[in-house]
Amino acid sequence: MTDLLKDQGWDVVVDLDCNVHCSSPDRRVYVGFLPESQEAARGELWHIHVTDNSGTRAWRQTFGPDTPAQAVAGFLAALINFPTRYCNCV
Repeated sequence: MTDLLKDQGWDVVVDLDCNVHCSSPDRRVYVGFLPESQEAARGELWHIHVTDNSGTRAWRQTFGPDTPAQAVAGFLAALINFPTRYCNCV
């Protein structure tokens, strides 16, 4: 999955807890794979946040551990290719 994002110019960082943090080139989209976080204990393994021009979060999506990685990859591929992904009106 990180290869998909790296190929699009995203920054990918793995922290000391093995959580993976990814930022789009324009810094408006964040994707986190957070298996060692408090959120994961609540069933939120994947975090996706999109911000608008002002830096305010436009929308967010989480996926739990039962969501196949292929489904998350498909969601991310569509997000990368969707030109108006920042719109909070959808």
